[in-house]
Amino acid sequence: MNTPVTLTADRRWPLERPRGRRLRVGIVGCGDVAHRRYLPALADLADRVEVVGCCDPSGHEAARAAESVKGWSSVARGYTDVDRLMADAAPDAIFNLTPAPVHGAVSQAALEAGAHVYSEKPIASSVADADRLIATAQQAGLLLLCAPASAATRRFGWLREIVDSQRFGPLTLAVAHHADPGPAAWREYTGDPSIFYREGVGPVFDHGIYRLHELTMLMGPVRRVQAMGAIGSPQRVVRGGPLAGRTIEVTTPDHVLINLELASGQIAQLLASFGTAATQAPWLELHFTKATISFPGASWDREPGASIYADDDGPLGLEGWMHGVQPPPPDEALGVVEAGVVHFVAVLRGEDAPILTAEHARHVLDVILQAYASISDGQSHETQTTL
Repeated sequence: MNTPVTLTADRRWPLERPRGRRLRVGIVGCGDVAHRRYLPALADLADRVEVVGCCDPSGHEAARAAESVKGWSSVARGYTDVDRLMADAAPDAIFNLTPAPVHGAVSQAALEAGAHVYSEKPIASSVADADRLIATAQQAGLLLLCAPASAATRRFGWLREIVDSQRFGPLTLAVAHHADPGPAAWREYTGDPSIFYREGVGPVFDHGIYRLHELTMLMGPVRRVQAMGAIGSPQRVVRGGPLAGRTIEVTTPDHVLINLELASGQIAQLLASFGTAATQAPWLELHFTKATISFPGASWDREPGASIYADDDGPLGLEGWMHGVQPPPPDEALGVVEAGVVHFVAVLRGEDAPILTAEHARHVLDVILQAYASISDGQSHETQTTL
């Protein structure tokens, strides 16, 4: 029987603050994702949130981000040091949008300074570092949530209800992918894409991690991992941003295939690639005993319709594909990144219970690390954590 994970935490909020005062938040990491996703999402919450500081090693980028929010966060200032941001601006919470290899260190510093944290994925670079973050947050009574925010979207709330209800029978197999050329090919990308093709990032840490969060949300924890990886394209020419036209080297596998054995006994598979031109394969297919749910198109499309193949052998059963099936209301369809911003703020205000838990992020990190260990030695590896 399938055993989906419970994604609620014991403690409820709200964050204590003077009556009528907005939540004070800091942005750490002022690159492409901050400007394209996080700051616009926070601007939509300006009646509840104000940005008090923007921090980036580049003073120019920090100042640019702070200036961009002046219309609704007049006190925002730029900082080049996290400790100085925490001491001077005293944010209630931070959004950690730094490069993946430093997520753990930045979140640790913010927690130790007394701030709640929402971290971009992955939560850290090692399970030990994730353990330390979780322990620090628990001991201080602080909220630590982590992207990706798939579980906070209506699409995955709908899928979770289907899995739990077993209206199509048990979920027995899932196949997922994220495959494209990676950020070097994105003409709209404004940052330095080279880090995405190096050790510590790559297609699994950057995009495959979305599918792993989704699979474990729906199917429960992973027990065993087996993976293979290869470099399909060893060099890339950058198409946009400050390095446009420059050739970068690929030093970590840009094709990764991962087989997963769930603790429930069910199985799943993930392809994560930054070495493909494009694909028309469904980015997620869920196979139940009486139906298949398939998602065509791009995973970042806001609420694309699903295709459902029903195979009910009852006298009044359906058989065949139904296309364009949409999740039920509410009508607001947030992107997955924006959904995380809204959820974090709602939890701090006591309007929601946390579902994007650090424990879930730690388990997915464990799965990814075991996958790379499997690539290295050719063996299957058991996970060290659960949910």
